[in-house]
Amino acid sequence: MFETLVLMLDATMRVSTPLILAALAGLYSERAGIVDIGLEGKILGSAFAAAAAAAVFGSAWIGLVFGILASVSLAMIHGFACITHRGDHIVSGVAINTIVAGLTVTLSMHWFGMGGQTPALSGDARFLEITFPFADALRDVPVLGLIYSDLLSGHNILVYLAFLMVPVTYWVIYKTRFGLRLRAVGENPHAVDTAGISVAFIRYRALIVCGILCGLAGAYLSTAHNAGFLKDMSAGKGYMALAALIFGKWRPVPVLFACLLFGFLDAVAIRMQGVVIPGIGEVPVQAIEVLPYVLTVLLLAGFIGKAVGPKAIGRPYVKERA
Repeated sequence: MFETLVLMLDATMRVSTPLILAALAGLYSERAGIVDIGLEGKILGSAFAAAAAAAVFGSAWIGLVFGILASVSLAMIHGFACITHRGDHIVSGVAINTIVAGLTVTLSMHWFGMGGQTPALSGDARFLEITFPFADALRDVPVLGLIYSDLLSGHNILVYLAFLMVPVTYWVIYKTRFGLRLRAVGENPHAVDTAGISVAFIRYRALIVCGILCGLAGAYLSTAHNAGFLKDMSAGKGYMALAALIFGKWRPVPVLFACLLFGFLDAVAIRMQGVVIPGIGEVPVQAIEVLPYVLTVLLLAGFIGKAVGPKAIGRPYVKERA
């Protein structure tokens, strides 16, 4: 029983990693007043760019760089539409998602001729698991050995980086000058502008950070969690990250726990495939696949209460003339 629980938590960590990175990306963006429905598109675009570069150059690190560049580029397009031209944030985000969904398949078919996917990655083209010292030797130690060797050890570097980004984000948001200005821009951009600080500059910087984190999430999907890019492999993780962001009320630590909850539900759904329930029989695969999303909606609708985001979120900022 305990071993099964450890394996479930291990799967939760793996599944939650892209959600954590994407939710933190959305936190930076929305704390600055920019609604970012385009998280899904940035994850998918970076996943393709990372896998394609890793396949060509044979290096997961080069793939990661290309994935981040692709995601930051999409973030800047979103910023150009929403900040510079004061366009509708939702429309811009949906447009990015739609364009990327089609463009990744088109480019993969044109470049690799493999029906919307990239070549399988192996060796240095993937982020491999990191085994902690003495993990194998301590495996047989009751309780702690299993936790150390199976739960804490055996993940790739992007998993550890995702969890590390939570305290880093907390420190940036609440303990730095940039974080103070970021929160102020999301609450009262006119006051920030009155203090002589560029609202647009702060928001663009927030979107750059958002792009970097989404780039890490996408690269994780295609070069670590999987061995290449597949069509629509983000599978709604950007939207689930937004749900986790709302569930966590735009605060880093609660957002982490929301992502872990959603990841755990996903892990439970995977474990339930093929399980026979008395009186019902074997649960259909389709019902299992939709379970995390249904539970996400139920949790948001029934248990979160009223979530109040930053006051200036989604509102175009027009500089007042003297």
